[in-house]
Amino acid sequence: MTMKYDFWSPMQIVFGWGRRSELGKLAATVGTRAFLISGSRTLEICGVIESAAASLEEQGLRVHRFSAASREPEVADVDRLVSELVMSEPCATDVIVAVGGGSTIDLAKAAAALVQNRHGHSVVEFLEGVGKGLQITHRPLPMIAVPTTAGTGAECTKNAVISSYDAPFKKSLRSDWMIPKIVLVDPELTVSLPSHTTAFTGMDAITQLIESFISRRAAPIPQAMALRGLKLALPALPVAVRDGANRESREAMAHAAMLSGLALANSGLGLAHGVAAALGVHCQVPHGQACAMLLPTALRVNQQAREVELAELESLFESRPLTNPELAEGFIRRIEGLCLEVGIPVRLRDVGVLEEQIPALVTGSRGNSMSGNPRDVADDELSRILHDLW
Repeated sequence: MTMKYDFWSPMQIVFGWGRRSELGKLAATVGTRAFLISGSRTLEICGVIESAAASLEEQGLRVHRFSAASREPEVADVDRLVSELVMSEPCATDVIVAVGGGSTIDLAKAAAALVQNRHGHSVVEFLEGVGKGLQITHRPLPMIAVPTTAGTGAECTKNAVISSYDAPFKKSLRSDWMIPKIVLVDPELTVSLPSHTTAFTGMDAITQLIESFISRRAAPIPQAMALRGLKLALPALPVAVRDGANRESREAMAHAAMLSGLALANSGLGLAHGVAAALGVHCQVPHGQACAMLLPTALRVNQQAREVELAELESLFESRPLTNPELAEGFIRRIEGLCLEVGIPVRLRDVGVLEEQIPALVTGSRGNSMSGNPRDVADDELSRILHDLW
């Protein structure tokens, strides 16, 4: 078999319980001034952000702190942060440090890129499919990503997802240069997550692992990562939802989420993520919840096209000598059962989606994620799928 592929990843990954204490030493290898960007009020209340700032200052870095909104980043959020960073006169010895969930990390990645690429007036001019087609032509400020959720894998991806609700869209700012330079994953930071957030973010990671494995752009290295991530995540997620202080499950989910980011950055995604983006913009459904709700349906849609791959995934957990069709069906049922176990709603109407919104959801689902789906799904078929799910 002839193979040809590229693989992108952070320069350094630091993983382990309690290793956030090393943040200052890591940042000192990159720069002399840190722009510390955080999003969660809970992290501030718990002292996590103060501790991060102290770690940076102990290593001699000057720290400028910026707070982000506790939601998915919007165009105005990016433009505002870029303006604030520009006022700080960024230079070659600066480093961006993002401590938070995927939204905070995406906001920081976008700002790190645009502060070095000022040939546009707004991030919207750089976004796929909606802007002027402007490109990232200069390297972003170096960045350290410290995820505090186990879900999006944004710490290892080369894009930032940005939303708009006036002219509704959810699109990516993308460049191979946007992968953070250093990723610091401390699973202990996820212990304080509520059970529903643990479920939604965990299912996002699982969806990313599966969709990258079966994507039409799938490649060997990310597929190997997806196999490892799923073997960890599927048994660990229900435990983490029931007992957030369980160290083994938190470590497994943090590792799986990181692997999911590496996998999707190199293989792409599929139908579940495509529709999830539209559900977020048009119906304000949380991203991980939307992915989880669409995942069983997406697997059914792609079952025949990726029967062998789905059978391989089920073989991670099933030792009986079954046929590929039996294994593929077993894996889909396994995912359906997992969704029920961690409390994922089944019907779109259960999360406030109106049936008359389906045409807008169909249109809004088209983008980079949907283009990676294993087979083409025409608008009329997608409309039927969403009506059936409603």
